Amino acid sequence: MRLSGKAAAVVAGTAALALSLTACGTKDGDKGDTDSPKAAGPVTVSWWGWAPGYESAAAAFNAAHTDVQIRFEQVSAGSQGGYDKMLTAVKAGNAPCLGQVGAETFTSFLAQGALEDVTEHLAGAKADFPEAAWKTVSLGEKIYGVPVDSGAMGLFYRADLFQQYGLAVPTTWDEFKAAGQKLHAADPTKYIANLPTDAYNFSGYSWQAGARWFSAADDAWEVTIDSPANVKVADFWQSMVDEGSVSTFPSWDAALNAAWADGAVLSEVGAVWTAGILESEAKASAGKWAVAPMPKWQGSDAVGNVGGSPNAVLKGCPNPKEAAEAALWLSTNADSLNLMIDEGGLYPASTAGQALPIMKQGREFFGGQAIFEVFAAESAHVNPDWQWGPVMTVTSTALADGLGKVGNKSGTVADALAAAQTKTVEEIEAQGYALKK
Repeated sequence: MRLSGKAAAVVAGTAALALSLTACGTKDGDKGDTDSPKAAGPVTVSWWGWAPGYESAAAAFNAAHTDVQIRFEQVSAGSQGGYDKMLTAVKAGNAPCLGQVGAETFTSFLAQGALEDVTEHLAGAKADFPEAAWKTVSLGEKIYGVPVDSGAMGLFYRADLFQQYGLAVPTTWDEFKAAGQKLHAADPTKYIANLPTDAYNFSGYSWQAGARWFSAADDAWEVTIDSPANVKVADFWQSMVDEGSVSTFPSWDAALNAAWADGAVLSEVGAVWTAGILESEAKASAGKWAVAPMPKWQGSDAVGNVGGSPNAVLKGCPNPKEAAEAALWLSTNADSLNLMIDEGGLYPASTAGQALPIMKQGREFFGGQAIFEVFAAESAHVNPDWQWGPVMTVTSTALADGLGKVGNKSGTVADALAAAQTKTVEEIEAQGYALKK
């Protein structure tokens, strides 16, 4: 991301103020035998994350190293408690050295002083990544982590059921809506997709439509979550809810997983890493899925993006050099990447990862389709100028809460955007950031 003028200084200044936080692990005994630079034997770097394939990648690192070892701990996904756990641990002085922090939340972590400056250990790594990916872990010349994957969006769909119900693969959102109407009329127990009730997943639709949520210029943040462009996206999904052509399960819920597996929900317009979720959570439908480009708005070839999760070096890490180097190895080593691609369906951020032979291989779950070739083409149409705000934990919680009310008709998608706008503005003002009115 890029900030200019005083807006950049505000974020950087906030991070600097966080130096007064308890420096986790900087004193003997702060972390016991965790991440201690003075402990006997190899240095241990703890790593918290949730993506499929991460645990296997950590094991590959450990097999290849004797002087540094990674201890991986599975935590809840960021928006489901993982980020709160990390921030609480930073404040308590017992955070891990590495944390999976999505690109959408990196700015918030930096603003709260929760990231460690590891510029001196990673200055030479910039050439290993495309510029857009590198921007997710840096601010100006300062570096705070290593990119892992990117999140261009596509259409994951049940090829068998699309054929059964005579549905053409939609290339536009109008066609997508028409397919939903046709399907639901033929069988009211079937839905073309699920309402995106996860705030970050919803952001991908806004991103595609050019409906920004934040900008920082003229020494202040501007928040536009409920702008007319965003309301256009909200009204599209609301119309499908009102028609009954989309389901309203909570995102990533077991009920949604079951609906994918048994064919009640026929598609998911999501980020490339959705492949790994489907493969692990909808196994009964293996071989029946396919991937196509994301439906487009009329007259535009823009593609949305969701996530991409860098490994951040968290504030107070007593071994920042080893943590930074471990993170770089995880994101560029062929053994590590092959595991994360195979098990997690991740689309690697590093140029080395994108060139691996596995990226051209078919995936059994998708009927042998080489799905990453779809995303390689789509990634070129993601607008790199999307910007995240400084209080994303508040923004995402407010939006998710609002979206969760749509299914029981106690709120609309537009209401959810309005609530997120209000709470985000209130939090930005409460934290002392300049705000453009």
